[in-house]
Amino acid sequence: MADMADKADDVGRKVDHSDGLDHAVRFGMVVFGLVHLVIAWLALRLSFGNGSQEASGTGALRELAQQPFGAVLLWLVAAGMTLLVVWRLLEAAVSHRHDDGVTLWRERAVDVLSAVIYGAIAVSAVSVVTGSGSGGGSSTEDTMSAKVMQWPGGQWLVAAVGLGIIGYGATLVVRGLGESVTEYLQTQGQTGVDGRSYVLLGRVGHVAKGVVIGLVGGLFVFAGLTHDPSDSGGLDEALTTVLGQPFGPYLLATMALGIAAYGVFCFACARHLDR
Repeated sequence: MADMADKADDVGRKVDHSDGLDHAVRFGMVVFGLVHLVIAWLALRLSFGNGSQEASGTGALRELAQQPFGAVLLWLVAAGMTLLVVWRLLEAAVSHRHDDGVTLWRERAVDVLSAVIYGAIAVSAVSVVTGSGSGGGSSTEDTMSAKVMQWPGGQWLVAAVGLGIIGYGATLVVRGLGESVTEYLQTQGQTGVDGRSYVLLGRVGHVAKGVVIGLVGGLFVFAGLTHDPSDSGGLDEALTTVLGQPFGPYLLATMALGIAAYGVFCFACARHLDR
């Protein structure tokens, strides 16, 4: 049994360090960047008061579906996100050999959570292209929150999920402000005028995305504490909440530009990938 586990680990390491997986990750990063650019565009339109689509991952996929060859684009998104799921699960299983204790499990948790996010986008893309995801995303989230709140201690579970989402958002902010933002960038992708621009985009993008995700988590926490599932919501609700604040349109436009920066940074990572 131990020999089989060792062989499986060796195979996993070989796949994780293969050129084929490098190409797959590059493709996935391009797709991920494209999704963020569309979300940024929808959020920017929302800030100007003329948004007709929800500014979320699902809204971005529906926007792509309306473009020429939209179905092809969505299948490419699903394929790219699936490849990123495989990558992050491999990272969780066979990487982090130099980590131990809390650091090891934190890195693995981030890998698994990233895989879940990529997987959710892949599933949404398939749902939209097959017509099973035509309904509004927020109503689905409200229904799920309402069901969970009916469980014993459900409202605290919803609040705990919100705290977890806030924690992930905080991780992105810390990553953007620290040195780990360049973790997947080759040296040439960090130096020179272009490299410094990529790093700046990465910092701005991570911070902006982290703040927005933190807002989503805050909605879940508030819903749990008030025992009102209608107060929960996803990215679209978080951005709409920002829009309703003083100087909301300007804040939302700034966040949209930050999300766009993250999308462009994904392109840079695809070009100068260092795993």
